[in-house]
Amino acid sequence: MAKASKKTPTKSFFTFIKWFWILFLAGILAAVFIFLSASWGWFGELPTFERLENPQTNLATEIISADGVTLGKYYLDDNRTPIPFEQLPKTLVDALVATEDARYFEHSGVDARGTLRAFAYLGSKGGASTISQQLAKQLFTGAAARGYERYTQKIKEWVIATRLERQYTKEEIIAMYFNIYDFGNNADGIRSAAKIYFSKEPKDLNVSESAMLVGMFKNSSLYNPLPKRNPVGTKNRRDVVLAQMAKYGYLDEMVKDSLQELPLALRYSPESHQDGLATYFRMHLQKFLNDWIKKNPKPALEGERDKWNIYLDGLKVYTTIDSRMQQNAEDAVKEHMKRLQAEFFVQNTPERNKTAPFLDLKDDEIERIFERAMKISERWRIMKSNGNSEKEIRASFKKPTPMVVFDWNSEGYEKDTIMTPTDSIRYYKSFLRTAMMSMEPQTGHVKAWVGGLNYKHFQYDNVIQGARQAGSTFKPFVYAAAIDQLRLSPCTLLPDDEYCIEANKHGNPEAWCPKNSDNKFSLKSMSLKQALANSVNSITAQLMDKVGPRTVANMAKNMGITADIPEVPSIALGTPDVNVYEMVGAFGTFANEGVYVKPVLVTRIEDKNGTVLYEYVPETKDVLSKDVAYATVDLLRGVVEGGNGSRLRNSYNKDNQMYKEIITGYPYNLNNPIAGKTGTTQNNSDGWFMGFVPNLVTGVWVGGEERATHFKSITYGQGASMALPIWGLYMVKNYQNKDIGVSEGDFKIPENMSINLDCAQFQEDKKENNAPAHDDLDDFDF
Repeated sequence: MAKASKKTPTKSFFTFIKWFWILFLAGILAAVFIFLSASWGWFGELPTFERLENPQTNLATEIISADGVTLGKYYLDDNRTPIPFEQLPKTLVDALVATEDARYFEHSGVDARGTLRAFAYLGSKGGASTISQQLAKQLFTGAAARGYERYTQKIKEWVIATRLERQYTKEEIIAMYFNIYDFGNNADGIRSAAKIYFSKEPKDLNVSESAMLVGMFKNSSLYNPLPKRNPVGTKNRRDVVLAQMAKYGYLDEMVKDSLQELPLALRYSPESHQDGLATYFRMHLQKFLNDWIKKNPKPALEGERDKWNIYLDGLKVYTTIDSRMQQNAEDAVKEHMKRLQAEFFVQNTPERNKTAPFLDLKDDEIERIFERAMKISERWRIMKSNGNSEKEIRASFKKPTPMVVFDWNSEGYEKDTIMTPTDSIRYYKSFLRTAMMSMEPQTGHVKAWVGGLNYKHFQYDNVIQGARQAGSTFKPFVYAAAIDQLRLSPCTLLPDDEYCIEANKHGNPEAWCPKNSDNKFSLKSMSLKQALANSVNSITAQLMDKVGPRTVANMAKNMGITADIPEVPSIALGTPDVNVYEMVGAFGTFANEGVYVKPVLVTRIEDKNGTVLYEYVPETKDVLSKDVAYATVDLLRGVVEGGNGSRLRNSYNKDNQMYKEIITGYPYNLNNPIAGKTGTTQNNSDGWFMGFVPNLVTGVWVGGEERATHFKSITYGQGASMALPIWGLYMVKNYQNKDIGVSEGDFKIPENMSINLDCAQFQEDKKENNAPAHDDLDDFDF
């Protein structure tokens, strides 16, 4: 009995050991088998090597300015722009590791200790997901499944995580994780999150900001910091992250305590297609990119799209826009147009103008304007597509409706109101519109582009979509043609007297006898420089008669004007409709010594990996000789030195009431060499100013959407009042920042200049030769 009792425990012990090892090894084999089964695809398809190398995530296309600032992005659902690990601050990485995966740098994708703890406590003491597993879930397996499928999904995440660890460095995995996460409010990825929540680049985030963003990894829908969502819960979650950082030695306890007392300190700046800098430019750029995509197929991997997609492929578009100059341009437009509009409203009250905002229109003409506006409106289009009858649609335009409208005097330039859609049409027709573009003439690089007052409310881009009569800004083409063909000098004298081009000459069916703007003739001789400075029509008509409309039209077309230019004498006074984009390119020819350079918007396009897909090639054309170009510049300098562009120079009108009302920013005191030309069309419908210095040419147009929306008086409605102040404000702002590099020097004089620009010497030579007081153009060879 005693011997039997001694042998039983020994046998039981060995039996226990045997089964322990059997079960242990079976468990290991089972685990290995499960992992192998998962890797063989038994639990569902796993990503291929190529997909691990190139994870498919939707990336926003980034628009980058010439000075390295992100102007905006193109995206549909994912506003994501990835950044490398090197651009992540250490505090952000520390916060992530301390909160999500304390042993991240010690494991190879799966944390054994964390996994065993999760199994032992059924997840009550924290999950087992490592950063690598969470990335695998974000990239490949999607939202968490339920029931049995969740277990197979978890196994796949383990396998993918270990593969990611073999494929990428620890730093690369962290960067991918930050780049893939959706932080809510269109903040996809850490770069968008930093910009939207704190108006910063990620590298500039402080500890508190880093902790808040890492805290959102738990659930960005729940921990949403916006005031109307969950700022208290988000702050509490941030404090947990700070505590974790202190726990693992990334923060001192006292620092942690002080940081937990701080508010979230958001600087929320939502990113949308209708907000931000250069909105009109960004929308036009879409058309450029869409055209480029059609001509440039994508070298796609198997299963990928065969065309580039600006909303998904993460392209980087390097533009010519200078963000500082763009901001100056937008600020100048806002400052002047706000004041100009206020005066326009004063002059167009119902008491002063019963047909406001229109002048010189009959009731049936006004009715046609409203009819057209209704039928092209979004309301009409939507209701028609929904099957509403025309009677129902028309009735809806007379029904008071809550709406948000543009208003210069409200915060964010918007106000809530109630009005009928018909009244809203009249309201928006009351606003004067504008366009402005600025370009470096030597390269064609467009530096600033403002297509209107506010893209959200006025989406028509007047820089390139709008074409209006050029007025006197077209006259330099006539003068340049005359100097080129007749070898005239800016000092050439011609009489200011009525001049008629006879009927049936130059394709004109009737005699053309233009009047000067004041309907008077001085009957004196004046130089071409004086004539252009004062926009004397009689002298322009003489030049047009001698060179002919075809010569002038061809010259304008060689300078990039693509609009239809009828070959008739009246084009000399600016009757053709042109846009600001082409006018700026054309005037750039004068500044660039006679060489036309087509305006350039994009210098380079790269894919998400930095591979260059496109580089621009300049399009140029020799149009004028250097002598003729410089002589034209000399003429245009006279506009600023002695014509109605002299408002840029002098300050003696500062007490004038009209100057106080609408000549915004006056006096400008710009004393450096400037060439330019104002333009005003019939009834003051369009105001222009084209101005340039040696390395920057800028065009500005102001007018109503309808030509009947205009000032009654030329005092207020001329280009020198409506458009020139924007140019002046813009240039003053540019000169305040010397880093921008806008020229303050003189225009380059050609060597061996063949055209006499010294008017005193020119007249002295005439006296010695007993020449008449003024020149007869019939004496010039053509």
